[in-house]
Amino acid sequence: MSQRIRIKLKSYDHNLVDKSAEKIAKSVKSTGAVVSGPIPMPTHKKVFTVNRSTFVNKESREQFELSTFKRLMDVYNSSSKTIDALMRLELPSGVEVEIKV
Repeated sequence: MSQRIRIKLKSYDHNLVDKSAEKIAKSVKSTGAVVSGPIPMPTHKKVFTVNRSTFVNKESREQFELSTFKRLMDVYNSSSKTIDALMRLELPSGVEVEIKV
């Protein structure tokens, strides 16, 4: 086969992303393919500002932040065993995985 497989991981928890990337790298290396990464991508932060009270004290506000952590991995020299290993892999439910061939 010998083509590049790009894997993008995305989650709100950085520990889940790192553990998932570690699992993927371990399973892909066991099939004989070459892994580059995980490459940390920039963290996307979304900030929400909310008034603490409904009608009075406009100056009193609370801010909440939602961070999205991303990792990028490339797999080279892949075979059918590599793709089977990726399909059978069990990852945590809080991680979004996108695989492009």
